[in-house]
Amino acid sequence: MPVHNTEIATIFDHVADLLEIREANRFRVRAYRNAARTVRDQSRSVADMLEDGEDLSELPDIGEDLAAKIAEIVRTGSLPFLDEISGEVPEAIVAATRIPGIGPKRARALFDALGLGSIDDLRKAADEGRIVEVEGFGPKTQAKIRDELARGDFAEHRIRLDIAEDFAEPLVEWIRQIDGVKKAMIAGSYRRRKETVGDLDILVAGEDGAAIIDRFTRYDEVADIASKGKTRSTVTLRAGLQVDLRVVPEASWGAALHYFTGSKAHNIAGRRRAQDRDLKLNEYGVFDGEKRIAGATEEEVYDKIGLPWIAPALRENRGEIEAAEEGALPRLVALDDIKGDLHAHTTASDGKNTLREMAQAAQERGYEYLAISDHSKSQRVAGGLSEDEIEAQIDEIDRLNEAFDGFRLLKSCEVDILEDGALDFSDALLGKLDLVVASVHSKFDLAEDAQTDRIVRAMDNPRVSIIGHPTGRLVGERRPYAVDVERLVVAARQRGCWLELNADPHRLDLNDVNCRMAKEHEVKIAISTDAHSTGGLGNMRHGIDQGRRGWLCAADVLNTRSWNAVSRLLRRG
Repeated sequence: MPVHNTEIATIFDHVADLLEIREANRFRVRAYRNAARTVRDQSRSVADMLEDGEDLSELPDIGEDLAAKIAEIVRTGSLPFLDEISGEVPEAIVAATRIPGIGPKRARALFDALGLGSIDDLRKAADEGRIVEVEGFGPKTQAKIRDELARGDFAEHRIRLDIAEDFAEPLVEWIRQIDGVKKAMIAGSYRRRKETVGDLDILVAGEDGAAIIDRFTRYDEVADIASKGKTRSTVTLRAGLQVDLRVVPEASWGAALHYFTGSKAHNIAGRRRAQDRDLKLNEYGVFDGEKRIAGATEEEVYDKIGLPWIAPALRENRGEIEAAEEGALPRLVALDDIKGDLHAHTTASDGKNTLREMAQAAQERGYEYLAISDHSKSQRVAGGLSEDEIEAQIDEIDRLNEAFDGFRLLKSCEVDILEDGALDFSDALLGKLDLVVASVHSKFDLAEDAQTDRIVRAMDNPRVSIIGHPTGRLVGERRPYAVDVERLVVAARQRGCWLELNADPHRLDLNDVNCRMAKEHEVKIAISTDAHSTGGLGNMRHGIDQGRRGWLCAADVLNTRSWNAVSRLLRRG
């Protein structure tokens, strides 16, 4: 069975988590994290690269030892070293590290001191007030742990969209080759491009449902078959992802696609419109009495309830029905609208590729510009640059730009916002850059007012162009820090500063709701990849998906413009 890049990266990330909890050498921990990122960023299958005889040790951050471990995973589907150290660290401790402010060392100390063995044990200890008995854990931390666990996220099994894609796309392509399959599409939250999915809903148009489902259940990555009928089957893939397959006749394809795409709230609103017209709308079609009057396409389904087709990204019952009724649906931003990327890293800090390599990759994507935004000096763990090193990079970018035709590398920096809102570099140096991305990378546990004030004070500096990943979240791993996003949006509008939608699928920050808030306040968004490699530039599509869910049009996005137009928007005062 094929081993996906995501599976290899997940194993390496898990190793890094366990090593960190065991207080292993930090360079060893970082080696596994960097290797995971390298594998995840590869556009080609690492398993295919091995089969073609390529030397994986030549990839960035993959030495001979890690290359051998990758080969072992590809060959066997597992890593004995992970099994070896897994027995020494309870999985519950790994889960506890996702609570904001509870890192690996503190999680281990807490579990050891109280003799905990599970997340339920931790929840009980918080409810009983025993956490404050552990040195270094006060009432505030105890309350935070209790509140985080009360949200229930630890029990919710959801997978990031980009990880789901690795398994979903090959599967649906394989399904399309099954005899009798006329059409096949993934519906549900996957089609709506939500940042995480709970399972996959795959819809198939075909006549012999039993034969199609029999073939589907023999897919080589199916680990368990929960049900197998004539029109529906539920299986679990080896990766733990549940897949529901439904077979419908072509006459019902559009109605079924509409129904299983959702959301539930959007579907309810649609059914009410049908009822207002004395019609019935369900997964089989639109019916006038017993007669089906539409159902083969989504367009005709929407038409019968008095609406134009609505893009799946908007189907959350957040005003899209009313906008459609008024002919005011937005023309959503598309990947082809993007003219450049305003946040990327190189080997000068923690990136995997050089200035020249990043520039070449951006040009191959048809971009007109790429902003090099390596970390500033406070980010020592990420190889943050000193002022002298930034000066040298400015000179190197100027030299490279002399040779480019129709393309420009932009001089930038991802400057740390310090606890008091000051920036990591002098105004004199920042004034030499084409743009400045200012971000929070520390002190995530400040109170909401203090965190918001900190970022607003950074915006007060007229050299700040864009606030990077404004809420600091990591999808499924770290919650946003406490911050009043509406205050940030209003402050950005007043100061002529803009906000980033970080397209890295780990971040997708701002989220869709906050993107729409920014749009309503006329604050433009930079959809940037924060790429740490040439492959990372490909994450732009994830940012576009998120922007579309936030109702963003091309006009709402900074980098749909030429550099001359962007530079005018970035000028303050």
